[in-house]
Amino acid sequence: MAETIANWFVTNLQGSLSKELIVFIVSLLPILELRGGIIAGFAMQMEWLPTFIIAFLGNILPIPFILLFIRYIFRVLKHTPLRGFVDWCERRAEQKSETIRKYAYWGIFLFVAIPLPGTGAWMGALISALLGMDPKKTFPVIMVGILTAGIIVSILSFGVLGRIF
Repeated sequence: MAETIANWFVTNLQGSLSKELIVFIVSLLPILELRGGIIAGFAMQMEWLPTFIIAFLGNILPIPFILLFIRYIFRVLKHTPLRGFVDWCERRAEQKSETIRKYAYWGIFLFVAIPLPGTGAWMGALISALLGMDPKKTFPVIMVGILTAGIIVSILSFGVLGRIF
C-alpha cells in the first residue's frame, strides 16, 4: 500500500516539485513515513544517502509535536465533527499498544524499527503519548527506530531491488 501511494506522489508531483521535496513530503505523512519517502526516492532514481537523510528528516519532524500535543489536540477535537476520527485513532493505537505495554521503550523501538504495515514513528509516538510515556525518553528511542527502519528499507529498496531492476 505504501508503495502504491508513494508512486502516486511521484507520478503526480514529479516535474512540478524537486525530487528532494517529494521525498520530504511523502516522509512527513502518516502511513507512508520514511518507508514511503525511500520508495519514492528509489522510484525517482535518487542516490540512496540523500534519499535516506531527507526521508529521515521528514519522518522525524512531526514526532515531537505528536509526543507533546496529541492528547490536548484529541481532547479539543472530540468536541468537533472530527470526534469519530479521533475515536478511530485512539482505537487503532490501543489495538497496536500490546507490545509497547509489555516492553515499554524497547517496545516503542521495535514498533518503529520494524517496517511493517501499521507500524512506524507516527503510530509509535501516538501510542506512547496516549500511554503517558515520557516524551524526553521516547523521542530518542523513536529516532533510533526510524534510523533502523530506514536502513532496512534502504537495503531492500536500493540493495535488493536495485540489483533486480
